[in-house]
Amino acid sequence: MSCANQTADYCWSDTSYTECKTNKRQVRDALYSELRAETDLQAQLVQAAIKRAVEAVKGVIERWKKGQRVSCPTFTAETMDYDTRSATSYRNKVSLATVEGRVEPSFVLPADSPTPYERYVLSEDYEFRESTLRYDAVNDEFYLNISTRRIDGDEAPADTGHPDQTVLGIDLGVNSLAVSSTGTFWQGDDYGHWCREFDKRRGEMQQRGTQAAYNALLRLGKREEAWRKQYIHTVANEIVSEAVEHDCDVIAFEELNDIRERLPHAKWHHIWAFRRLFEYVSYKAPERCVSVEQVAPNHTSQRCSRMDCGFTHDDNRHGERFCCQKCGYDVNADYNAAKDIGLRYARKRTHRLRSSPKSGNGDAEVDLRVNGGTLNGESHRPITGD
Repeated sequence: MSCANQTADYCWSDTSYTECKTNKRQVRDALYSELRAETDLQAQLVQAAIKRAVEAVKGVIERWKKGQRVSCPTFTAETMDYDTRSATSYRNKVSLATVEGRVEPSFVLPADSPTPYERYVLSEDYEFRESTLRYDAVNDEFYLNISTRRIDGDEAPADTGHPDQTVLGIDLGVNSLAVSSTGTFWQGDDYGHWCREFDKRRGEMQQRGTQAAYNALLRLGKREEAWRKQYIHTVANEIVSEAVEHDCDVIAFEELNDIRERLPHAKWHHIWAFRRLFEYVSYKAPERCVSVEQVAPNHTSQRCSRMDCGFTHDDNRHGERFCCQKCGYDVNADYNAAKDIGLRYARKRTHRLRSSPKSGNGDAEVDLRVNGGTLNGESHRPITGD
């Protein structure tokens, strides 16, 4: 945290984003020796902190270029980034580099096998990429988030550059947690209701101010976190199943950068859900030979998704309804956005595509999988569970 904050301060300029330093090599050469001496961290850990800070500054600069109010990135979470040189995973323990040498904390895996840890971290089909160690001061616990990548082979996911693919577009939102281009709605009512209930219970316990209430508050936090994770896992499973059911090779999401600005009414738990949903789908989908991609979010809510139109205007969307001011296409707004996200990925890959399997308007190198009819937003599939 200290290394990252010092690096961000060094890179930042309040005058102009053109004066900010974003060359990783130059920043590392300028700060590495000083940070090593101050912190006693191993070389890889210092470099990881520098990399994180430079990437954060780059992200802020992109918002600055769009005219948004920004400030120098500040790191408050007690985290540490590890790469393959500074972290090694074993069956029941992990070896981590620290200022006092290597430590090997152990952990217990669930009884049900294979666990995700066994399937993705210990499997020979995946390779370790990086991990982040996070300290939860409230529960006095450490969490290690591990990122892996599938190794190319006979069962590797389909190459996203393949000239004959089918894409499933996914739109994320508050009223509908997720909507697919095939017309499936994962409504956010139940998720929002229980998040509000947890907030209410938390507020009641905080007002009591007793030790018993504090202990109950910690237990409540763990239950809430487990519930939210299980809920999003269920949605992710259903999205992947939707893609497989419709023979899709790609699931396309919009990029989550600046999502707080794009969805000002979204609560913190919505933002958390969006990021976890993309994360869960990203590691579940390759197991079913489906790749996951992201596209730029610009104007997906205002652009008409009819392939023979594409008219973009702020007046096209009115709340949950989308009505194109040019062609009159009237449909649920989230469904229109899901189609547009899928089409945006398709346009990245080819100049020729078809709008649905039944359109019959020629061969398409990338096919957007859509619903054959017009949706009014009342049709949706409820969450069922694993």
